[in-house]
Amino acid sequence: MGSFQSLADVRAMEAEMPFAARDLPKSIHGFLARTRAAHGTRPAITYQLLSDPQSKSETLTWNALFARVTQAANLFRKLGIGETDVVAYVLPNTMETAVTLLGGAVAGIVNPINPLLEPEQISAILRETGAKVVVTLKAFPKTDLPQKVAEAVRHAPSVKTVIEVDLVRSLGGLKRFIAPLLRPKNPAVHSANVLDFARECDRMPADALTFADSQSDRVAAYFHTGGTTGMPKVAQHRVSGMIYNGWLGAKLMFRETDVILCPLPLFHVFAAYPVLMSVIASGAHVHFPTPAGYRGEGVFDNLWKLVARWKVTYLITVPTALSALMQRPIDADVSTLRGAFSGSAPLPLELYARFEKATGVQIIEGYGMTEATCLVSINPPDGNKKIGSVGLPFPYTDVRILIANGQGGWRDCAVDEVGEICLTNPGVFTGQTYTEADKNKGLFADDAYLRTGDLGRLDADGYLYITGRAKDLIIRGGHNIDPAIIEEALMGHPAIAFVGAIGQPDAHAGELPCAYVELVKGKTVTPEELLAYSNAHIHERAAQPKYIEVLNELPKTAVGKVFKPDLRKRAIIRTYDAALGAAKIPARVAEVTDDKKRGLVARLERSSPVTDAQVQAVLGQFSQAWEWSSPKS
Repeated sequence: MGSFQSLADVRAMEAEMPFAARDLPKSIHGFLARTRAAHGTRPAITYQLLSDPQSKSETLTWNALFARVTQAANLFRKLGIGETDVVAYVLPNTMETAVTLLGGAVAGIVNPINPLLEPEQISAILRETGAKVVVTLKAFPKTDLPQKVAEAVRHAPSVKTVIEVDLVRSLGGLKRFIAPLLRPKNPAVHSANVLDFARECDRMPADALTFADSQSDRVAAYFHTGGTTGMPKVAQHRVSGMIYNGWLGAKLMFRETDVILCPLPLFHVFAAYPVLMSVIASGAHVHFPTPAGYRGEGVFDNLWKLVARWKVTYLITVPTALSALMQRPIDADVSTLRGAFSGSAPLPLELYARFEKATGVQIIEGYGMTEATCLVSINPPDGNKKIGSVGLPFPYTDVRILIANGQGGWRDCAVDEVGEICLTNPGVFTGQTYTEADKNKGLFADDAYLRTGDLGRLDADGYLYITGRAKDLIIRGGHNIDPAIIEEALMGHPAIAFVGAIGQPDAHAGELPCAYVELVKGKTVTPEELLAYSNAHIHERAAQPKYIEVLNELPKTAVGKVFKPDLRKRAIIRTYDAALGAAKIPARVAEVTDDKKRGLVARLERSSPVTDAQVQAVLGQFSQAWEWSSPKS
């Protein structure tokens, strides 16, 4: 592991040699082969279907993982997958999910798809990527995923083969015999050939590829962006970017003796790259509990016991999961923990403090994005963690804060000046980030720097802060929700003239969707009626507003566009006042100001004596900052 404590350490690593000159494998199969040679008999991946720490689990050593990935890659090639052909998978977390991710990237281009999406969205992604093979679940109790995928494949003519993963083999005891009897019917509604994953892989050679392993830096993965709403864009990832993410993990964080607990989904870049690729690069051991990860039955209740059972050293998490975890007692020995990594959404200060107090371990917060093959920056594991920042840019990652100069170009912001976060690194596929060429237009500043759509600043020590979102996305528990989905649905109501949808602060999810509406003159409708209407017309539950308020008039810009900063301020006042009131804290929000460095800040006034600590215990659960309106108030 390298030292990573300051910007000087980052620069020193970069000065050693260019990234392209480092002795790194040129293919994913070569990447795995190197790890097998170094750590063959050590455990690589453990998976368990149920959350009970004592339930049946399966572990593959590096030797066994290499063999199974080789078999899967050979199978995909036999089914007609060449280097530019696509293997999609629509799977929860299983051992086969990791094997498919790696085997798909060896044989061709792997395309993970969120299994929570609706059939229309899954089908749209399959058509966009031209997938020839889809790997998904065989019908299994308590899931409708096989039925959703069958319907999606029906509308994706490029798919010639569906390969099914049977979860029954992961069950132990009586359940293994009962589950097949409860298996729901999944009648074939498509014309694709259906195969069994385990049976077909077993027939393939495990010691070597049956085809030449390309050493060119090619596109090996397509990941769709966005969360649960709208038509996602598809980002292209090259082998070099995937291995770059792994190299960072091994260089700066993980050792071969580490055990990483990852209850995050393998259709997301966080689990696929900073976790799985880093495990390959370092030879560490990763554990995936249950198909649904944190959403799996009993996972939160058993998580500390899982840490103790597997002697976990690093926990991979997100703020929503941390919030739920901190509501449960630590009921096991977690002394093996060395760190926890959090990403996908801003981490509230109070949550950071509560976790450290409960476990003795500091959360390491980072920043990444699908368009950059993930990793961008991190609070240095061995250095100063500036809480509220997303840390220092990684080695070979160049972050610039840019503002349009009014002449068609860009200018760099000064220290602590807010602008758009733009970056380049080995994970950025310059000019070709998305599969759709039109979506790459205007995506790059100075023809090289990926525009993230996030607003932020760099401080004097080089730490990156995210202060807002240029894109207006609502981020609910790490899922991106396009407010246009909500606005278009509500505009269908005959009483509504204008809608503004925003994310209101939430202690658990970071943000929840809410909407403010202005009615057509002379019309009347209640918020309750509008909530019922939106629930009926917005099919994705995550995007359904949790609160709707009717205003006499929405704030608007000079050109008549709804002015959302005022709506965000209104939502902060309402949510913070409700939280303070529920905790019987004698304070209220006097105003919300727009701070150039910190974004929106709630300024409080008190009606009787109250300490900062009392207020922080309540408002520290939210990601937006607060302060007193005046020192003597």
